[in-house]
Amino acid sequence: MLALSGVHAHYGSAHVLHGVDLEVQSGQIACLVGRNGAGKSTTLKAIMGIVPLSDGSVTFRGERIDGRATHVIAARGLAWVPEDRRVFGSLSVAENIRVAAQATRRSNAGHARLALEFFPALLERSRHPAAHLSGGQQQMLAIARALASNPDLIMLDEPTEGLAPSMVNSIRAGILESRARGVSVLLVEQNFRLALSVGDVFFVLSRGTVVFRGTRDELQAAPEIISEHLGIGRAKELSQWHE
Repeated sequence: MLALSGVHAHYGSAHVLHGVDLEVQSGQIACLVGRNGAGKSTTLKAIMGIVPLSDGSVTFRGERIDGRATHVIAARGLAWVPEDRRVFGSLSVAENIRVAAQATRRSNAGHARLALEFFPALLERSRHPAAHLSGGQQQMLAIARALASNPDLIMLDEPTEGLAPSMVNSIRAGILESRARGVSVLLVEQNFRLALSVGDVFFVLSRGTVVFRGTRDELQAAPEIISEHLGIGRAKELSQWHE
């Protein structure tokens, strides 16, 4: 469904991505993990056309999308939830979702209602201004808003950062429900336990290069990769999760 081939990207003179290769198949939850500064967020921005490619290609559903405007890429069925959520604080929860649904021809009022149902906590607050929500509730809203566009694939950038465990569980449930409803997922996540609990395939990014790709079982069989590129603590998490 989504394929990056030899993707290079720069911020000014800084060479951030060095030939990234990555694939997400239909129905998969793919996890992109790595240390801070490895280039994970830049990879998502390159896919969405926010950061231009210096070289390489991005293909979505069989068509090249690199070089296209972000709104054109989104209209093809690719949704992105950035780290900073970007909800409209003055609008209600329902209005936030309705605006997202109306922004693309792929969606309608039915998709907006379904998106709200992904997170029951939002249903109770559908008329509340988004600015009055907690950080976790705003993250749910950001994901629901992206799902309201009826995407084929949704990209989530650190969706559980700074959230309480109960909120993390709700986000996890929403991710799994997304896949159950036919939406593929590309997840950037520092919460390694969460990633292990939902991911089908894993890509480890280090200094702008993919140094590992494989299934959860293959990742479990390579703790040295985790120690070197994510840290010893992550390797311990891998061992504890496996147990």
